[in-house]
Amino acid sequence: MTAGPAVDATIASLVGSLSREDILMDGGNSYFQDTERRFAQVEKEAIHYLGIGVSGGEEGALKGPCIMAGGSREGFDHVGAMLSNIAAQADGTCCQFLGSGGAGHYVKMVHNGIEYAIIQIIAEAYDLLTRGAGLTNQQVHAIFKNWSTVKMNSFLMEIATEVLSKKDQDTKLPLVSVILDRAQQKGTGKWTSQNAMDLGIPTPTIDASVTARNISALKDERVYASTRLKGPIPENAVKPTERFVEALGDAAQASIIISYAQGFHLMRAASEEYRYNIPFAEVARIWKGGCIIRAKLLDPINHAYNSNPSLQNLLLDPEFTAAMSGLDNNWREIVVQAKKAGIPTSAIDASLDYYDAYRSGHSPANMIQGLRDRFGSHGYERTDKPGHYHTNWSS
Repeated sequence: MTAGPAVDATIASLVGSLSREDILMDGGNSYFQDTERRFAQVEKEAIHYLGIGVSGGEEGALKGPCIMAGGSREGFDHVGAMLSNIAAQADGTCCQFLGSGGAGHYVKMVHNGIEYAIIQIIAEAYDLLTRGAGLTNQQVHAIFKNWSTVKMNSFLMEIATEVLSKKDQDTKLPLVSVILDRAQQKGTGKWTSQNAMDLGIPTPTIDASVTARNISALKDERVYASTRLKGPIPENAVKPTERFVEALGDAAQASIIISYAQGFHLMRAASEEYRYNIPFAEVARIWKGGCIIRAKLLDPINHAYNSNPSLQNLLLDPEFTAAMSGLDNNWREIVVQAKKAGIPTSAIDASLDYYDAYRSGHSPANMIQGLRDRFGSHGYERTDKPGHYHTNWSS
């Protein structure tokens, strides 16, 4: 069902026919604030309301999806066994109650934001290997196949190999080569970025991925601009060496870790702000089956939050701290090569910038505060003494 007015209209048509203690479930991609409103509205009628995020696509519908439930705890207790039975299985059922109100739809929203990021990272790796290094789809298929078993064992990397190997029946060319480079979106990635801005949590990889889809939609403008705007000289093209492929794999792997780190960081802030009490280890566990972003990486994420439920950022877990240090140099090398070749890698770039900013004990925000105070008398704090200060800069 389409999220928005259609859901409200359906609820309005049903409420009059429901009795006290009946259970109403919304399994669509509803915006979590809408779910909060509907939850409060329906609960006044003594009807249990569940906002249920569902991930898995067509395959999940057949084999079992990941089910992220929120809303009425009492209502979930009545239907939880049924939902668990239809959910995917991975270290138990991939169905979990995640909190009151819109918690289930919130976690699904962030899931989709991470999905946007990982898809963009895979697309950027594909672009660097084909347009940058001049490899064929068949050669990239072999690289992705290797990554999917060694570096990035995940559903999205697995289906990336399928997309690369599919032939078009009409042209006999690889199908991906004749697909128009204009990506669509349903809005959940944008919702994630907007809410992250509201909560003051940086999610630049997700933001860059939303922006990349927006730029892709400007197809006619991009085609015209390509005839007018100059780029790097041909000598700066990427060289398709084994060393480059290895480095790109590390850059993609690091960026995917960053995508999950940003998503879980955002969920922690939301859990506190909206009093959801989201069980982060359980989120990682249920995402291991059925859902689009299921990956081997979720095992150490689950372990990190089981070991330290109050972990502020995934990057601070010792296992991930060590992993990022091992990927660091190759990651930087890829960003430099992409810039020299004029190949946009907005998600990979944003991930590295986030990593560098998060690990920086000092930022240039002191200059920002000085400028804000100079033009707007906004004030600033000092490093040597407490308090709030303002300076008459012109004197």
